[in-house]
Amino acid sequence: MKIVLVAVPGSGKSTTLKYVKEMLPDVTIVNYGDYMLEVARRNYGITNRDDMRKKLPVEEYRKVQELAAEEIARLSGDVIIDTHASIRVQGGFYPGLPDRIITKLRPDAIVLMEFDPKDILERRSKDVGLRDREADTPEEIELHQLANRYYAFAAANAGECSVYILDFRKKPQTRPFEHAEMAAKFIVDLIMRNRSATK
Repeated sequence: MKIVLVAVPGSGKSTTLKYVKEMLPDVTIVNYGDYMLEVARRNYGITNRDDMRKKLPVEEYRKVQELAAEEIARLSGDVIIDTHASIRVQGGFYPGLPDRIITKLRPDAIVLMEFDPKDILERRSKDVGLRDREADTPEEIELHQLANRYYAFAAANAGECSVYILDFRKKPQTRPFEHAEMAAKFIVDLIMRNRSATK
């Protein structure tokens, strides 16, 4: 089974995937951006993500996206792809899973995580110095989450797969990382149901 996991930056995707790996050690977790960087390094000598955007002409950047998608599509077993449904660009949004990419990835499901923007801001504040993130207002985060939802459904339509929305907005955590654990359990259950169905 191939699952695409998407959420706005700072939502806790990495933490969620850490829990998935603990529960299901045989699952393969890949970061789409890491695959793109590796393709760009091999083909163009690019050594960091910023240079991919700054130094590669748009057509080459798109080719890197496609080659990375093809490599990920060839992975066998249960694979979770950590990526973005939409990317904020100069006040707007760019599709993270355009048709030409989602049709190459051929996922079985897209899992979209959504949170109270205040929770995301709190998580991002703990990442200061670790990651270079834009300072958003709660309204901007909510708009990005809405864009993600639209883009996830558009990608699912092109990729002919299901969308699962994990909406944690009205579910306050009773302990640290509870949302990540809940999301991980959902993903693991999805994989296990698929394994049972294909036996």
